[in-house]
Formats: sequence, structure tokens, C-alpha cells
Amino acid sequence: MSRRHAPFLVLETGRPVASMRRHGSFAHWIRTAAGLERDEVRVVDVQAGARPPSHRGYAGVLVTGSGAMVSHREDWSERSAAWLGEAARDGAPVFGICYGHQLLAHALGGEVGDNPRGREMGTVALDLHPDAAHDPLFAGLPPRICAQATHLQSVLAPPEGATVLAASALDDCHAFRWGHAAWGVQFHPEFSGTHMRGYIEARRDALAGEGHDPVAVRDAVRAAPRARDVLRRFVRHARRGGAVG
Repeated sequence: MSRRHAPFLVLETGRPVASMRRHGSFAHWIRTAAGLERDEVRVVDVQAGARPPSHRGYAGVLVTGSGAMVSHREDWSERSAAWLGEAARDGAPVFGICYGHQLLAHALGGEVGDNPRGREMGTVALDLHPDAAHDPLFAGLPPRICAQATHLQSVLAPPEGATVLAASALDDCHAFRWGHAAWGVQFHPEFSGTHMRGYIEARRDALAGEGHDPVAVRDAVRAAPRARDVLRRFVRHARRGGAVG
């Protein structure tokens, strides 16, 4: 089967916070945001112990977010990292989101840990680096875009050979590309404003305890269509089997 007609493989690394599960799973949110039909994805719940199949035969691999921490090196996470590293080195199109972004970086030799600048949450501004102008997923976007984000850990050092594509005020590696077909994004292109506000409400006490005003963070949420464009561009790029440059 050609990549143009093959399904995407989704590695599910976690579940949404309890209050948001009525909206479905992370895999569902990603599939919907990416514009994919149900029969265009196969979901493998790696956090529950499922082992992913070979990446061959799939158009690409999408890795979800999670409430887990990459630095905890849980068995399921380390197995998934080993699989992901092999897939990326073999040239499979890969797109990691939040935890998936960090897991990809870890799999390829980068460093992941607690963000020394603390929690990043809400609609954030991302400044695109000059290299983004030549990247298949970011080319043509404005130099500053908005995205939804919620995380405590970050990619502290990208993998050797990676190209960092975007940064925020609290995170120097909000997006990177490794090789010709693997991307990680710390932000959540699959989050709508409803998803983001729901997460802020779920983390209200934590935000307040860290000196943030959760109401102000919630009220600052706005649509982030450019971030969603990045996800959809990955789907199109993977379908074409295109190369960078």
C-alpha cells in the first residue's frame, strides 16, 4: 500500500484529565484536528502495555500527550522510546505532541526533564526560528504564532543534529525537526479553546499555588489555527512521502 492511502499509526501515551474525557481520547482529538477519518488511523495504547507493530505500511506515526513524565523512565515509555527511535532512524514520518515530543527527543539522544522556568499553560506565543522558513510544516507561517500548551517538563537539550524551529518565553525548544521526517512539538495542535480552558480549570489549584491567576490564564485563551495547520501539514507531507528542502 502506498503512503497516500495507508492509515496513520497513533501511539497513545496517556488519557486526558478526568473532567475532559467526555470529549474523547487524545487520539480522537488528534484525529479530528488532523482531518482524518476513523478508518485512516490505528490506535495503539502503549501506556496500557500494547506493543506497536512495524511502522512500515503506515503513512506516518503520531504520538499523543500524556500526564506521565518521560524522566520517570517507566517500562512502557522506555519500550516506546526504543521503538520510536528505530522508526525515526528508518525514515518513518513521525510527529510527537507534548509527551510525544519529549519522548522522541529522548529516543534520539536528547535530554528531557523538569522545565526550570516552571509550568507553561494556556495560549502561548511561539517565535519561529529562521530555519522554520524552510521547513515543510512551518514554512510560510508568520514569525510569531499562537498555540495551546500545558506541560511541566521540556526538551532541555534537543537530539544531536536536530533543528530547533520554535521557542516560547518559557521553553527554548517548542518544536524541532530531526532528519527529514521526524518532528516534535511541545504545544498541542489538537487542542481547541474548549480543551485548553478545560485543562486550565482542572489545574486551577496548581496554578494558584504557583502564583498564577487561573481566571486570567483561562480568559486569555484564544483560537490557535496556525498551530493546527502544522499538524495538518504533517499529514499532507507524510502522505506525499516528501523530503525536506
